[in-house]
This record gives sequence, C-alpha cells and structure tokens, in this order.
Amino acid sequence: MRVGITGHQGLSGGITEMLVRGELWRLVITYGSYELVGVSCVDEGPESWFARSVLEHGGKLEVIVPAGAPVVGRADDHHRGTRLRLMNEANAVHRLAAADRGGLGDDTGRALVGMIDELIAVWDGEPGSEPARVAGLAHAAGLFVHRIWPVGCERGVER
Repeated sequence: MRVGITGHQGLSGGITEMLVRGELWRLVITYGSYELVGVSCVDEGPESWFARSVLEHGGKLEVIVPAGAPVVGRADDHHRGTRLRLMNEANAVHRLAAADRGGLGDDTGRALVGMIDELIAVWDGEPGSEPARVAGLAHAAGLFVHRIWPVGCERGVER
C-alpha cells in the first residue's frame, strides 16, 4: 500500500505535536510493514514524523523533491539534518522536473496524489491551505483520505 502525507507546518512542540505523532503512529501500524510504502516531501512537522514512523515500523520510504528546491535544503535550514537523514534512509528520491520542461515543477501535491493509493492529511479541515488543496486533489482522483486532527490540536505558524 502506497500512502502519502500532507499536513500543516508549524505544529512542532507542545501538545499538538504529541497528539499528531500518536495518531500517525496508530495509523501507520495498521498497515503491514512488508506492504507499506510511505511517500513524503519530508518537510518539517507531520511529513517528517510520518516518514520516521514508516521507517520505524519497517516500511519503505520514498521522498519527493520539488524542481526548484535544493535537494536537501538550504544551508541555513534548521530542518536540513532531519531531511538529509530521511532521504538517506529512503528507498527512492523523486526529483520533479521543471514545469518549463513539461514536468510538475514545484507541485509536489499533484505528484504525490499520482504516486499513492491513500492519503493522510494532517489538516484542521479549513479551506485555503496546502493540505486542503492536496486532500481535494486526492478526493478528485478517487483516493481515500484519512484526515488527522485530534481534539486539542492548534495550528502554529506556517513556515
């Protein structure tokens, strides 16, 4: 089963991180480790937490990198070390082709939806965010979307 992740950024620290990590783990372990392939951009927060859960459960990880981004992030990116470790543990890293060359460019959401069987959306349910857009793409593609937003969660500052 190929499972992708999208989620609000800025959730690190405090009760929200603890609640979301717990729900991600609870969901990840419902899949057999031999069949699970997690697909993620390994951004800070839910995407990296999901990736780590998949690997700790014994599943495989694939990473999507937008065309316009440095592969492991900028040198001043505080999440760079985590991203690099996850990419090194991944079975595959998919760098998107530039839009002016016929690729998806930086549209990692569209790429993600095209690569998965189910989506996990760590999302408060409100419209207008990237998780809302990706969940909409997944629904339109006929994919099942697991929305995670435990009681007590609060959105932080998006980066």
